[in-house]
Amino acid sequence: MPRPMTVAEKILAAHAGLEEVRPGQLVECDLDLVLANDITAPIAIDVFRELGATQVFDRDRVCLVPDHYAPNKDIKSAEQTKKMRDFAHEQKITHYWEQGCAGIEHALLPEQGVVVPGDLVIGADSHTCTYGALGAFSTGVGSTDAGVGLATGRAWFKVPPTIKFEIEGELQDGAAPKDVILHVIGLIGVDGALYQAMEFTGSTIRSMSMEGRMTISNMAIEAGGKAGIMEVDDVARAWLEGRCQRPAVEYHADPDAEYAQVIHIDAADIKPCVSWPHLPSNTHPVSESGHIAVDQAVIGSCTNGRIEDMRAAAEVLRGRRVAKTVRCIVIPATQAVFKQCMAEGLADVFIDAGCVFSTPTCGPCLGGYMGILAAGERCVSTTNRNFVGRMGDPTSEVYLASPAVAAASAVAGRICAPSDLD
Repeated sequence: MPRPMTVAEKILAAHAGLEEVRPGQLVECDLDLVLANDITAPIAIDVFRELGATQVFDRDRVCLVPDHYAPNKDIKSAEQTKKMRDFAHEQKITHYWEQGCAGIEHALLPEQGVVVPGDLVIGADSHTCTYGALGAFSTGVGSTDAGVGLATGRAWFKVPPTIKFEIEGELQDGAAPKDVILHVIGLIGVDGALYQAMEFTGSTIRSMSMEGRMTISNMAIEAGGKAGIMEVDDVARAWLEGRCQRPAVEYHADPDAEYAQVIHIDAADIKPCVSWPHLPSNTHPVSESGHIAVDQAVIGSCTNGRIEDMRAAAEVLRGRRVAKTVRCIVIPATQAVFKQCMAEGLADVFIDAGCVFSTPTCGPCLGGYMGILAAGERCVSTTNRNFVGRMGDPTSEVYLASPAVAAASAVAGRICAPSDLD
C-alpha cells in the first residue's frame, strides 16, 4: 500500500510512474502541457534548437500565447511574437492563438478546456499556478526548463511539502476572493510557502465560484508557493462540463495525508483589504487606506480579468463617473470575456463611466504598456504584484485590491470601498 498522500503528491507520483512519493524526493515526470508566451517562448525555442530537437514532443500538448506585449507595442516585441508565431506554424502547434483570438494565457487555457483536472503542467510564466484551481499541479518554470519540456515532454521536480489552508465560514459583506488570498499572503508572508504546495479547502472555498478559485490559486506564487491546489468538487465539475478537451482525472488527498502545516482561517476575519507597496504581503484594511489618493486604476489581468470580475467592477461603476484625476483601464482577460461584456452591456457601463476599455493583454500588469506610471504616480490594481517599478517609474506605487475596490477607488480618486461611495 502506498503511503497516504496529498493532492500534489498523488499527481506527481502518477506522472512519475511511481506508487508513492515523499516531500524532498527528486522525480522525473511526464508532462501534460508545456506553456510559454511572447516573452518566454523565444528563449525556450532557442533552448529547443540548441538541444538539436526538430519536433516538439506532442503538438497537441504545447500552448503558445501572445499576451504580454500583444498587440505588439514596438519593433522588439513584434520580433519576439513573430519568432513564436513562426515556430508555432512550423511545428503545427494545435494550441497557438493569434491576436484577436487569444487572451491572457492563465484565463484562456481553463476557459478553452485545454487544462483538465489531474494534469501536470509547466509554464514559462510564474502564474501558471492558476490551474491548481482545476485540480491540476501546475507551476511556473524558467525558459530553459520550458525548452527542454518542448523537446522531451518531461521535467524533473523536487516533491514539495504541502501546507493546507482550511478556510471556513461565510465572507463578510464586501470581501471577495482577492481579499482571501491577500489575507493569506499577509498572514504567512511572501516566502511563507516557499517551494511548498498550497492546498486550499474548507466551506469558504467550496461555496466559491471557479473564477474566485482561480484568483486564489493564481497568487499562490506571491507567497512563494510551488502550486496552489484545490480539490475538484461539484462546482468545478459543473464548470468543466463540456469544456475539457481530454479525459480528466480527479485526485483527492487521503484523510491521513501528512502536511507540513495546517492553517485554519475564519472567513469572518477576512476584511476587504489592499496590499500597499511594495509587497503583496503588506496588507491593510480598505477602511484604513482612505487617505491614499490614486492616479490610475487597472481592472483586469490573469488574476481578476474574468467575467465575474467585470461584473463586480461594472456594478460599482454603473451610473457613476471616474474621477477627473484618475485614468481607469478595464481589460477583459479573453476575447470571450470581452464579447460577454458587450452582450451584457458592461462595456457600455465602463465607457460611460469614462474608462478605457481594452482588448485582452497583460500590458499594464508588468509595466509593459497600456498603463505605464510616471514618477510618483499611484495605481490601485487588480493585478498580482506591486514590487518597486512594477508598473513604471521606480518611484511609482501599486496598490493591489479586488475589482470592486479598484472601481470604487477610481470613482473616489482615493482608495475606498464601494460602500464609501453611498
